[in-house]
Amino acid sequence: MRFLQRFSDQQFRAEMEKCGLVVASAIFNDHDKIRQPVGLGIKTLETVCFYMFIDDKTLNSLFHHNVIPRNNPRDYKIGAWRIIKTSKSENLYLNPAMNGVIPKYLTHRLFPNSKFSIWIDAKIQLMIDPLLLIHSMLVVPEADIAISKHPFFVNTMEEAMATARWKKWGDVYGLRMQMETYCEHGLKPWSSHKLPYPTDVPDSALILRRHGIRSNLFSCFMFNELEAFNPRDQLAFAFVRDHINPKVKMNMFEVEVFEQVVVEYRHNLKKIETSSYEQQEEEQKQESLMRTIQKRRRWLDHESWSLNTSNCKSYLMDMWGESHH
Repeated sequence: MRFLQRFSDQQFRAEMEKCGLVVASAIFNDHDKIRQPVGLGIKTLETVCFYMFIDDKTLNSLFHHNVIPRNNPRDYKIGAWRIIKTSKSENLYLNPAMNGVIPKYLTHRLFPNSKFSIWIDAKIQLMIDPLLLIHSMLVVPEADIAISKHPFFVNTMEEAMATARWKKWGDVYGLRMQMETYCEHGLKPWSSHKLPYPTDVPDSALILRRHGIRSNLFSCFMFNELEAFNPRDQLAFAFVRDHINPKVKMNMFEVEVFEQVVVEYRHNLKKIETSSYEQQEEEQKQESLMRTIQKRRRWLDHESWSLNTSNCKSYLMDMWGESHH
């Protein structure tokens, strides 16, 4: 894909192709701070690559706070993290969250020779050596992917309702169409699974992958769904997991484990204006357009929808335990 070439800087591409185990993260739109991993072994930095992908707005914020010097010719490194600024291009997305999906789910494309990878959202800090995590969560249980259970929800529809209720994604009509599509094509609630999955909803802030046919296929299908609908990956997770073949071997570990291996922080609340007037004007135009589209879609056909005509009726009845009433 051409946007992958634009996403990974030419300067670092040869270096990225040498990584056997990569820890990847991303900050777009100055949404988080760079947090250093702790608990690393004395040889870990010699064998594990840490890559942080950022955009211009985040880079300008790092300049503003003197985290990195302005005279450094693009070779940015902060602690363990090698910093890569993505190129501005029509091949990237206007939505910063969607740009973050690229390194999150296409890690195997950016690092084609890596055998393992760990994705960590920038809002969390890694507290355990990556080599230990890979061994305990992938190698020992012989899993393709390890991901935490969601702390509150087990059914995808619960997450969809919370996404709309808390305005995590403004296009409520789009959310409903996504769930209608999944229900029409066989999405089943957690309670009706014959397979021993502990939940249908992950906390995707931490994802460990053993690169291979099964996990690569899962990651590519996930990316396709997020590009088609929205970057809220908890909504597409169960649908992709249950429909791909060959089946991915999933280790969904307990929330208590997640809390022991990472520390979670809040996103940046106060934004520093570091962009030019032209950039600010363009951002404001894009935000205004998105608000108009989302407002129009939010109420489109809202009153004409009813549970009786929904593809998700049987899903909801199963989820509520009322399918036999």
